[in-house]
Amino acid sequence: MKPSDARLLELLGTLLSIAAWLLSMATTFTSTWLTLSTELLPSESYQLGLWETCVVQDLGVQECRPYDSLLGLPPDIKLARILMCVALGTGLLGALLAVPGTHAVTACDPRLEDPEVKRVMKRVGGALCLATGVLGLLPVSHVAHLTVVRFFDPGLPALVPRWEFGSALFLGWTAGVVHLAAGGLLLASARRGRRGPRDTPIPLAGVRSQDRGPRTRDESV
Repeated sequence: MKPSDARLLELLGTLLSIAAWLLSMATTFTSTWLTLSTELLPSESYQLGLWETCVVQDLGVQECRPYDSLLGLPPDIKLARILMCVALGTGLLGALLAVPGTHAVTACDPRLEDPEVKRVMKRVGGALCLATGVLGLLPVSHVAHLTVVRFFDPGLPALVPRWEFGSALFLGWTAGVVHLAAGGLLLASARRGRRGPRDTPIPLAGVRSQDRGPRTRDESV
């Protein structure tokens, strides 16, 4: 891999890690994980998030109410909140390691300018981005799976309203995929594309030719 290609990959990976973290934060704090609308009250719709529930009217008036306690939350919402908060922490740490690991950023400490140090920072940042992608996809997919199961539950009467997918789920899926792509790009840029001068083997013939120098024999008695 050429140095210019590696720098392009690390730059794309860093930008994608920042964008993915912003998408994850929007997913965590958006109250549109699930939506519900009923025929009995067509002028109102309901939204369910990790931190609050909202009622939206046709006139644009929105009223939200936060959850009373953490222990009283449904298990799926509680698990999603914990995993998304952990994903925000790991994603932020991965982006903070990826930014100084790029060659375009100059650090104040000369020790951070060592290519090997930058390579290690990119590897750790890429691994954290991959972990963040998995952590972000798990709660979103779990909530979506439970929503599909409950929507097609034959035990519920047809008149009972059912929750449907909200925009936050699609944001979460996008954030997880972008995090995985950012981690892959950072790890790919950290790989050594070619061997350095220390790793270049010395031809055996050259060594032998250097050992065989002109020898003179002292014939004086």
